[in-house]
Amino acid sequence: MAGELGLVTDFFPTARLSDMLCPAFDSCRRSRLEAYSVSTLSPALHPGIAIRAVDLAKSYSSATAPVHALRGVTLEVKRGGRVALLGKSGSGKSTLLNLLGGLDHATSGSLHVGGHDLDGHSRRELSRFRSASVGMIFQAFHLIPSRTALENAELPMIFAGRPPGERRALAKQALESVGLGARLHHRPTEMSGGENQRVAVARALVNRPEVVLADEPTGNLDSDTASEVMGLILDHVDRYNATLVLVTHDEELARTCTDRVIRLKDGRLVS
Repeated sequence: MAGELGLVTDFFPTARLSDMLCPAFDSCRRSRLEAYSVSTLSPALHPGIAIRAVDLAKSYSSATAPVHALRGVTLEVKRGGRVALLGKSGSGKSTLLNLLGGLDHATSGSLHVGGHDLDGHSRRELSRFRSASVGMIFQAFHLIPSRTALENAELPMIFAGRPPGERRALAKQALESVGLGARLHHRPTEMSGGENQRVAVARALVNRPEVVLADEPTGNLDSDTASEVMGLILDHVDRYNATLVLVTHDEELARTCTDRVIRLKDGRLVS
């Protein structure tokens, strides 16, 4: 347990990062991480539907006037679907992705993801939801610099309460599946950008999430490495009938890797 808490303390300086990668962050000092079982989550409400948002809105306070990041977004994504979110900076793409990942609450509207009603979830319930149902991949990798690839890939399973032997074996298997079997004990500074993103992909997929949320996952990569990384993500989606929501500025990537393109402008869906 001391080692597990040591991993958690690396996240304390960055609260946002802790929300993304440490589903049990706000209660990780409790004596048993196993308390974060998903058994208390609401049951699946819409079999066959992975995502359902109805009139979803998100506003932020500011010194002058409220900022309306999302304005009445309604959409539905079937289980196993591949969806791309396109739009200019400030269009609401990342805000929508954060709501889908349970990183924030909507101001109004209703939202179901992975069969769970997120509207009334507490912070702790959202943590359990992220631990069990969602894998998030980001452009900036968000790896812990002081930890090895194996330790970074283990993190989601620590906060899901899996025993040490099981999570170490599964993390090793996940890294081997993305071609990093020879890099298990390397730290981020000892690997290339493409290798770091592979670690991030392995970490996001190690719990076999039913919904994969990818925010510009290839934005920092060359074209060949980007293709390899997207291949890894799509392989998981196909193998486990997972649902993919991909935020990108790349029109070609959206066309080739998804079966539906959703465009946002000024917080509204335009297509």
